[in-house]
Amino acid sequence: MIQLSLPEKTKGEPLRVLCLGAHSDDIEIGCGGTILRLRNQYPTVEFHWVVFSASGIRGEEARKAAELFVGAGHLRGPVFKSFRDGFLPFEGSRVKDCFEELKLQISPDLIFTHTHKDAHQDHRLISGLTWNTFRDHMILEYEIPKYDGDLGRPGVFVPLTAEHQEKVTNIMGTFRSQHSKSWFQPETFLSLMRLRGMECNAPSGYAEAFYCRKLVL
Repeated sequence: MIQLSLPEKTKGEPLRVLCLGAHSDDIEIGCGGTILRLRNQYPTVEFHWVVFSASGIRGEEARKAAELFVGAGHLRGPVFKSFRDGFLPFEGSRVKDCFEELKLQISPDLIFTHTHKDAHQDHRLISGLTWNTFRDHMILEYEIPKYDGDLGRPGVFVPLTAEHQEKVTNIMGTFRSQHSKSWFQPETFLSLMRLRGMECNAPSGYAEAFYCRKLVL
C-alpha cells in the first residue's frame, strides 16, 4: 500500500477544494469525513461548494450543512441551484452552463464529485461534466450507498479519526427532511466507513474511499 499526500502549498497560499454534489446531502455523505480532515489539516483551506438540486427546505439544509462541515471562514460561495431532482440529464445544457461558469471562477487543487459508475442518473451527469470541464485537475469520485447496490472497489482511501462520528452527527442533525427514509440511518453511514477502514487498515477502523481515474506522481 502506497501512502500519498496532497502537494505542499507555498506559504499563505490556500488549498482550493471544489465540492460538487447533485443533491443536498451528497457531498456530506460521500466525502464529509475527508472534508473535516482537510479543514483540520490545512488552516487556510478554501472549500468551493456547489449543489445542483437544492431548493426549498433542501436548500436550507444544504447551506446549514456546508457551514457546519467547513465553517464560514473556509466556505466560498456556496452555490445552490434548483434543478429538479432526478431530471438533471434532461436539463443537461443548463447544467453544462453552470460548469462553464465554474471553470472561469476557480482552478481547484482538488475536486470531489460523484463516481462515474453511480446508478443515479443525476450523479452520473455531474461526474461526467466534472471530467469534461476540469481536464487537468486532481479529481476524486466519492461513493453513496443506495438501494441500487452499486458500491464497487475504490482504490483511494482516507483514514479518519474522530471525523467519522462528527460526520454522522452533522448529517443526522442537519438533513432532517430525510429522516423518513429507511436507509437514512447512522448505521448506514458508519458501516460503509467501517468497511473502507478495514480495507485500508485505518488505525481508527474508519475511512472514506474514492475512485481516481487519473493520478500524476
